[in-house]
Amino acid sequence: MDENGNNISRSAAENHGPPSIKLESFESFYNYGRAIMNTPSRLVNRVMARSMDEVELVEAKKQSQHEMKRTLSWWDLMWFGMGSVIGSGIFVLTGLEVKNHVGPAVVLSYVISGISAMLSVLCYTEFAVEIPVAGGSFAYLRVELGDFISFIAAGNILLEYVIGGAAVARSWTSYFATLCNQDSDKFLIQVKTLPHNYNQLDPLAVLVLIAVSIFAILSTKASSRLNYIASFVHVIVILFIIVAGLTKADAKNYSDFAPFGARGIFQSAAVLFFAYVGFDAVSTMAEETKNPGRDIPIGLIGSMVMTTLIYCMMAVTLCLMQNYSKVDENAAFSVAFEAAGLRWGKYIVALGALKGMTSVLLVGAVGQARYLTHIARSHLLPSWLARVNRRTGTPINATTIMLFATAIIAFFTSLDVLANLLSISTLFLFSLVAIALLVRRHYAHGATKKSDVAKFCVCISLIVGSSVASAVYWTRTEGWFGYAVTVPLWLVGTMGIWILVPIAKKAKIWGVPWVPLLPSASVGINIFLLGSLDVASFKRFGYWTLILVVYYLLVGLHASYDIAKLRDHNNNHKEKENQLNLDEENQNNGVLALPQSSGN
Repeated sequence: MDENGNNISRSAAENHGPPSIKLESFESFYNYGRAIMNTPSRLVNRVMARSMDEVELVEAKKQSQHEMKRTLSWWDLMWFGMGSVIGSGIFVLTGLEVKNHVGPAVVLSYVISGISAMLSVLCYTEFAVEIPVAGGSFAYLRVELGDFISFIAAGNILLEYVIGGAAVARSWTSYFATLCNQDSDKFLIQVKTLPHNYNQLDPLAVLVLIAVSIFAILSTKASSRLNYIASFVHVIVILFIIVAGLTKADAKNYSDFAPFGARGIFQSAAVLFFAYVGFDAVSTMAEETKNPGRDIPIGLIGSMVMTTLIYCMMAVTLCLMQNYSKVDENAAFSVAFEAAGLRWGKYIVALGALKGMTSVLLVGAVGQARYLTHIARSHLLPSWLARVNRRTGTPINATTIMLFATAIIAFFTSLDVLANLLSISTLFLFSLVAIALLVRRHYAHGATKKSDVAKFCVCISLIVGSSVASAVYWTRTEGWFGYAVTVPLWLVGTMGIWILVPIAKKAKIWGVPWVPLLPSASVGINIFLLGSLDVASFKRFGYWTLILVVYYLLVGLHASYDIAKLRDHNNNHKEKENQLNLDEENQNNGVLALPQSSGN
C-alpha cells in the first residue's frame, strides 16, 4: 500500500524507478515545437556545459532510486578484468589477422596495441578512483568535455559493447562446433537471399547471450564468483596451450616473420586492440567496489599486465606451431593443435576458449547495463532505463535492452565486419578519455587564466593535429619523411602543456604519472591506429555518429537543457531558503542578546 492507500505490486516496488520528473520541452506538442525553434540557442548553452563530480556521484545516482550493492574487491575486479578481455580477441581475431594481414609478426601487433591499452587503462583508473560511478567514460567526459561530446562518445561506446558482444558470441559458436568435432561454420544457417557478410545466421549465439544476461541480472557478486572460477580454469587451459603448443614448435614457421611488412603490423594492431577491450566495462563497476581508491588501480592495472603477457605468449605459440598461411581464421588454436597431431588437445583448447568467451560475455553484460543506466540517469535516454531492482541491486531494464540489441547484431553479422567497426569506436573513445584527463589536470572553471586556457587549447590542437596528420600520412604513402615533421609537432604540444600551462587540479587519491606525457602518448597512438583501419569502418562510424547527432538535436539536447534549468531553479530555491533561515537565526540571536546585555 502507498501513502494514499493504493496497492502496489511487489515487482513494481522492487524495480521502482526514479521519481517522475516532468521535462518542460516534452509536456506538449506546442512546448516541443518551441524547443525545436530554440535549438540553436540551447545548443550554444549546452554543447560545452560541464557536469561536476558531485552531480555524478550524488544527484545522478538518486535517479536509480535504489543503490547498487558495494560487494566487489580488487580480487573481483582483477578477475573481472581478465575475464572481460582474455577470450575475445586472442581466440576471435588472432587467426584472421595472422593469415590475412600480419603473419608471425602478430606478437608485435599485440605489443603495440597492449601499450596503447595500458595508457588508456591508466587514464581510466584515475577517473574511476575520483568518480566511482556506473557511468564509466560517459561520466568522465561529461564532467570534463561537456554534454555533447560525452553523449556522442557514449553512443559509440554502447555500439562497441553491442558489436563486441555480438563478435564474441559468434566466435563462441565456431569454437563450440569445433568441440563437437564439426566444421567451425556447422551451426550457421546460410540464407542466399541476404547480402554478403549478413547471410550466415547464428541462432546459437543468441541463446548464449540470453543465458549470460539472465545470470548478470540475478546478482553482480554471483556473476563475479562465476567469472573468476571460469577465468581460473581458463588460465590453466591457456598455460596448457602455451606449454603443449611449444612442444610442437617449428622455427621454420618463423622464417618469414613479417610477410605483410610494417603496414600489416600496425593494421593488425588496430584491429587486435579489440582483444584488450573490456577493461572499460570494469571501470563501470566502480560504484559497486568496496574501496575504489585501492581496489580499482590494483584490479585494472594488474589484469592488463597479465593479459598482455598472456597474449604475446599465445601469439608466439600459434605461429611456431603452424605456418601462418595455414592458420584457420575462425578457430585458429583448435585447428593448429589438430594439424600438429595433438587431436585430443583441440578439445581442451576449444573448451578453454568457450570458457574465456563466456566470461567476456558475462562481464560485458554486467558493464554495458551499468553504462546505459548512468546515461539514462542524465535523462539523455528514457529514465526507466535507470531503474535498479531493489532485490537484486542490478539494472534489469538496461540489461534487457542491451541483450536485445546485441542478439540482433550477432544473429546476422559476420565477424570481420564486427571487428573493424568495434576497434574504431574504441580507439575514438579512448582518445577522448585521454584528452579529458589533460583537461582535468590543467583546467578549472573560474580559476584558470584565459591566457593559460588559450595556450592549453593551442597545445591540445598540436597534439591532436599532429596525430591525425601522422595517421593520414601513414595511409597515403609508404615513406617516413613526414614523421620528421608530425612527431616533433606532437612533442612540442606535449612539452608546451608541461612547461607553459600550470596544474589546475591534482589527483586526490591515485593519479596517472608523467602527465602530460602519458595521456598525450595515448592520444597519439590511438589516433595513429585509427588511420590503419579501412575506409568502410569510417563510413559506418560516420553514419552511426550522424544518427547520434540527430537524436541529440531532437531529443537529448532539450532533455539536458530542461534538467539543467530545473537544477538551477532548485539550487536557487535552496539558496533562498538557506538565506531566510540564516536571517531568522541571526534575528533570533539578536533578540536574545538584548536581555543579556542589559543584565550586565
